[in-house]
Amino acid sequence: MTQTPGIAITGASGRMGQMLITQVSASDRMRLVGAIERPGHAWVGQDVGVAMGGATLGVTVTDDPLDAIAPAQAIIDFTAPKATLEFAAFAAQARAVHVIGTTGMTEDEIAALEPAARHAVIVRAGNMSLGVNLLTQLTKRVAAALDEDYDIEIIEAHHNQKVDAPSGTALMLGEAAAAGRGVTLAEVSDRARDGMTGARRPGDIGFSAIRGGDIIGEHDVMFAAAGERIILRHVASDRSVFARGALKAALWGLRQAPGQYDMLDVLGLSD
Repeated sequence: MTQTPGIAITGASGRMGQMLITQVSASDRMRLVGAIERPGHAWVGQDVGVAMGGATLGVTVTDDPLDAIAPAQAIIDFTAPKATLEFAAFAAQARAVHVIGTTGMTEDEIAALEPAARHAVIVRAGNMSLGVNLLTQLTKRVAAALDEDYDIEIIEAHHNQKVDAPSGTALMLGEAAAAGRGVTLAEVSDRARDGMTGARRPGDIGFSAIRGGDIIGEHDVMFAAAGERIILRHVASDRSVFARGALKAALWGLRQAPGQYDMLDVLGLSD
């Protein structure tokens, strides 16, 4: 490749979209070539830097994914499940790496990414930060070491505008805990407690979601037994940790064969 890879950002006006645009624009390892927003959005037709309240960046916000993705070697996508599936098809046509940080995807929606992954690299993760992915590995190991005398509870907190619960990160941690115990999360997940629920079922993995203010992201994995508790914790104080991870994933994906990967692959932490 004779020049730095081009990156297209979806959901340009969102919190993560703006953070990603800032990070890409400041990098000497990549360049911004596309910024996508939904049809009718006020930013469409504007230079994305000006729309963000800053200097001109030379990239016009478009509502045409094909227009933005065609010149890109990678697309970074923190939007919504339906939009992500549409972007996956465009990324596959362009043979562009598709980095997906979208949360709230169902099993059917995740399975629907498979046709695109036959033609292009997809890196999908509930959380792009190094710290969270290390926490995932620790959760799996601790869950494997402790028996059902230790109840597992996952507590997550996010800002009041987050639309899905539990968070993608919480579910990722739950999957890791279940894998450590040799079960599937669907078998043991306990997400709804209200009223007379009865005693906790041994072996369940419980979830609690807190929404308030501008909390960026906090996740605790608690292993609680009679007389002691073990708590693994990650606190994100700046969204840039997710942006940096996504950019690392995009650059890593340029060197891979088509298929589906996650951040454990990117970071060399896969089992």
